[in-house]
Amino acid sequence: MPLQWRSPVQLAGNSGSSPSWAAKSVVSEYAVSEYAWRFGQGSPCISAIATLCWLSPESSQNCGITHALAMPLNVNQFLNVRADETRLVLTLGFALFANALAQKVSEIASLSNFLVDVGPSQFLVVLVLSSLITIAMTGLQSLWVDRFDRLTMVRGISAILALSFMVLRLMFLLRTPGWLNYGLFYLLSDQQLIFFPMAFWVLSSDVFDVAQSKRLFPLLGSLGFAGSLAGIGITALSPGLFLHLQIKPEELLMLNILLYFLMYVGLEMGLKDTKLRQIQQKSETLREALSEGWEFVSEVPAFRYLMVSILAMIVCETIVEYRFYAVSGGAIANAGTYQTFLSLFTLGRTVAYLGIQTFLTQRLITHLQLKDLFLVQPVSSLLGASAMLAMPGLGGAIAGVSLQKLPQYSIDETARKAFAGLVPEERRGRVSLLLDSYLVSLGSILGALMTGAILLVGRLGWGDRLPPHLLYLGVAGLMALLSLWAVLQMRAVYDKSLLNWRLKRRQRGKSVLDKLEF
Repeated sequence: MPLQWRSPVQLAGNSGSSPSWAAKSVVSEYAVSEYAWRFGQGSPCISAIATLCWLSPESSQNCGITHALAMPLNVNQFLNVRADETRLVLTLGFALFANALAQKVSEIASLSNFLVDVGPSQFLVVLVLSSLITIAMTGLQSLWVDRFDRLTMVRGISAILALSFMVLRLMFLLRTPGWLNYGLFYLLSDQQLIFFPMAFWVLSSDVFDVAQSKRLFPLLGSLGFAGSLAGIGITALSPGLFLHLQIKPEELLMLNILLYFLMYVGLEMGLKDTKLRQIQQKSETLREALSEGWEFVSEVPAFRYLMVSILAMIVCETIVEYRFYAVSGGAIANAGTYQTFLSLFTLGRTVAYLGIQTFLTQRLITHLQLKDLFLVQPVSSLLGASAMLAMPGLGGAIAGVSLQKLPQYSIDETARKAFAGLVPEERRGRVSLLLDSYLVSLGSILGALMTGAILLVGRLGWGDRLPPHLLYLGVAGLMALLSLWAVLQMRAVYDKSLLNWRLKRRQRGKSVLDKLEF
């Protein structure tokens, strides 16, 4: 199985602005099916184009790419979708497309308006709240995801999100404070990115068997990717269009309300006669799951050092990203213009992620050892913080955040997922829950608190002696160095760790590395 496990929907979701993105794509045995990323091996661009032709039968005959690639096969054959699966794929595909679109609209619109109308320093408070909610929601879903009907659960989340956006629209009508409106708007975007995908992939795993998942999950992921691109496009175009039509910016909420209402109805009609696969799982408390995950990580040296590296890297990411928001928000004072800027920046970053993932990551994995790939991110994070220190303007902010994020969400994340593959299946969910959720949320909280403390000290008078941004970017550089040190230590104990008895189940008959396909 190839090491390139990131699906297109993850690439698009992770290009968002929250440093706690990894917590939002947590891969635990309680929630997200591994198939959501493992089988995303096809080209998302080709899949998305062919999917659009497939969704529009009238245009499929004139779709040049589909015709050239699939002739004389029809579109269903090209997409490897059987006739009896079409309704299921359309229903689930629309749900994922609509959520991805609505999530990008919520994230970019709320973030741009909050930063301009309220301020980047206040956003640190929202970020801490977001991380705490992520921890709480991840813990809750691990307890109840196997106790409720999955279709009812997804439809219920759709209804709750629709009602939440209706309440938020009412708050705008009542002219409640902007910090409250846009803060709640951003927190809702987090739940769209965390909660809905978790429930969606569990439901999809119950609808399709393993063989179907291998064929159809990449297609569903491509629809999610297309939805994210559509959401970015809408947020980029809406400020100018709304200004021309004299429509208030908050009317974008009506789009989200409509999408989740259609999703609720579509899931009811499209899956009402579908028999879900019943899975009996052993009930387990959250404390038991975390204890086993912590025990594994602390007892295997390579994973222990990797944990330190991840924590330091997320702290660095939080600080670097805050600097980007502070500089860009100060340079672009108009909320609509800033929303367009963030949309185009997010689009460019998403395309860059896809390009790196497609053309560079696999080649690096082929020519480098897995343990060497972890060196890329700490070095890149250090360069990003250094670029911001050397160039204090908008150009330096863009260069710094790009250097920090591009390798993290392409090369480093792929390496981490591959490394997690060394964990035995019965422990992998617990280890992922710890490393990809709680640890990342903790890093985001620490980074926000450190940055906030430095800003507070600067406002009390120390800022006249040394600008606060020099201090918190210096902390980001130190965190990058700490992450680099931890990776070097991890490389030193890597081979020894592979002999640890906790990995024994993955080493039966041959080397662990022999089980990884390149």
